This record gives sequence, C-alpha cells and structure tokens, in this order.
Amino acid sequence: MNAGGKTFGIFWRLAVGGILLAWIFHSIFMVEGRQIWKDAGQTWEQLSRGKQWSVAWSHGPGKLWSTLSLVGVPGLVLSLVCMGMTILLGVIRWRMVLRLQGLNLSFGRAAEISLVAHFFNSFLLGSTGGDLLKAYYAARETHHKKAEAVTTVFIDRLVGLFAMLLFACLMIVANLPLVRGNASLRALAFFIGLMMLGCATAVGLSLWGGVSRWWPKARPWLRHWPKGELFERGLDAARLLGKNPVLLAEVLLLSMALNVFCVLQVMALAWGLGLSIPARALFVVVPAIVCISAMPISPSGLGVRENLYVLALGVPEVNVEATAALALSLLAYAGSLLWSTLGGIVYVVRKDRDRLGEVAETAGQTHLSP
Repeated sequence: MNAGGKTFGIFWRLAVGGILLAWIFHSIFMVEGRQIWKDAGQTWEQLSRGKQWSVAWSHGPGKLWSTLSLVGVPGLVLSLVCMGMTILLGVIRWRMVLRLQGLNLSFGRAAEISLVAHFFNSFLLGSTGGDLLKAYYAARETHHKKAEAVTTVFIDRLVGLFAMLLFACLMIVANLPLVRGNASLRALAFFIGLMMLGCATAVGLSLWGGVSRWWPKARPWLRHWPKGELFERGLDAARLLGKNPVLLAEVLLLSMALNVFCVLQVMALAWGLGLSIPARALFVVVPAIVCISAMPISPSGLGVRENLYVLALGVPEVNVEATAALALSLLAYAGSLLWSTLGGIVYVVRKDRDRLGEVAETAGQTHLSP
C-alpha cells in the first residue's frame, strides 16, 4: 500500500473512532442529563429532543466528572486492574478455542483484535456487538479456515455467557434468603433462570447437536443454503469443543475466574466510594446485570445497566441510595470505556496483515495450552 493509501486508512479510522467515541459520550451525558432533570423535579420526556441534548451537553460533562471524582484513587486503580484481567482472561480463553481448531494466533494479535472488539462493544447494541467485528478480523487472519475462525468467536462468547449465567445462578442459590426476601431480586433471579435455560439449550445444540436425530434431512437441507457449506463447517468446528470435555472444563473454569474479576471490579469501586455493600449482594447482582446488559437493547447496555443497579441495590436488604448506585454503575462503565479507548487507539494504528499460522489438522484434535 502506498503512502497516500496508508494516510487515508489512518484518517478514516480516526474519523470512525472519533464519531463512535462522541456517540458513546453523548449516550452517557443523556443518562446524566436525565438524572439531573429528574432530581430537579422536572419531566425529562416532556422536553424536545433539542432541549434534551442541550441539557445533556451543558450539564453531563461536569456531572460525569464529579461522579468520577467521588471514588478514591486506590479503588479506581484496583477496579481498572480487575477490568483488565477480564480482558486478559478473555484473550487466553479465545486462544484456547482457536488452538483446538488448529489455528495458532499469537497472543499479541489476539489481544489487538480483542481490544478493538471491546472498543466497538462500547457503542453497539448490548455488550457483545463487537463480536461481529472480532469475527470479521478473525476470518481475515486465515486463508483456508475462515468458517472455523469465525465460529471460535461465537462459541467463545456463547460459552462465556453460559458460564456467567451459571455463575449467577450459583450465586443466587447460595444467597436464597437475600433473593427470596425481595420481589425485585426474585424477578431478577427468575429472568436469569429463563436466560440460563435458553443459553443451555443453545450450548447443547451447538456443541453436541441433536437436531439430525429427529430430522435426518437437516444437514442436506443446510447444504442447500447460500454458503451452506460454510455453515456446516462452522457446526463441525463447534462440535470439536463438545468432543473435548477436558478443554471445555478448562474453558468454563477460566470463565468462572473471569466472572469473579467482574464482581471484584464493582466491589473495588464500592470500596472507593465508601459504600458498605455486602459482598454476597454484589455476587448476586453484578453477574445478573452483566448477563441482562449483554442483550441487544441499548448501546453497550447504557440505561439498562444503570436502572438495574439502582433497582437491585436499592432494595431494603441492601439499601444503597439511587445516586450512589448510579455512580457505581457509571464508574464501572467508565473503567470499561477506558480500556475501550485503548482498543480505539489499536484500531486506528493497527496494520492489516495476516499473522495467523495454520498448523496441522491433527493439532486441532488435542488441546494445546496457549
């Protein structure tokens, strides 16, 4: 690529990155502006769109800064470390799934792609929208196993979500007196149970199949789809993990460790804010909110996550004020956004080149440590 092409590539990435960052900050300021208007006893919905934007950008930046300044530096730093650990463990987990397919992606390259995906998660619907871009980059890293590379992204996310839901369910069971004592927490637990049922079904069908047992023509029908062969290769790639129970157990254990760091991030911020929130409450609330926020409802779960924190932590058994719960949620998101900014920088400066080495097919039949 000539110098002009490289300059143009950097320019449009800067433009895209700047627009996306402006959009996500706008979303945050809208949340802050709505809260300011509500605290003043005014009705936000009665304002025109232009007035809402004016209030958001007039008061949002200052309110956000005052919210961020509430937390002590040690708590903030510890929370950032915990957030970084979730990204690190996610990279390790993805490389484990890649190696099973006979794809050897270096740690540095996997980290680059994961950080860029984390950046795009900050504005796409839910908290998993960046996986689409991650799958795109994964496919570009290989010439002969594009379907398998894409499948690793979605299987990694599916198993990760299943592990988070399982973790949430275990925490709910371990804290049944707390959950049973409040209608809001019971509703939250019920919804998590439904999500767990749906995700477990998806995991079972993806890793072990079963459709062909009652519909033998399923595979021939799939082959008649446009790109049906690629879909079939993707299914076969997913089944490899189901056939390797040792690796699957390792992936789930790694996911459980990742989930603990998700809770520790919020716990560190609560400590930094001087909030006395029982650890058992956070181990119930945080994973449940992470799971629900992953649904494609709003950009990066903004608004959904904040309302859930206010609702769940405001129950009498926990008794956290709404403003404190909102601050906790925004601070947790701010930590994620900081790491997203790093991903945005990687997105702007990264070079497009294939680095994924395709090892022998037999290597995909055994687990190789990353």
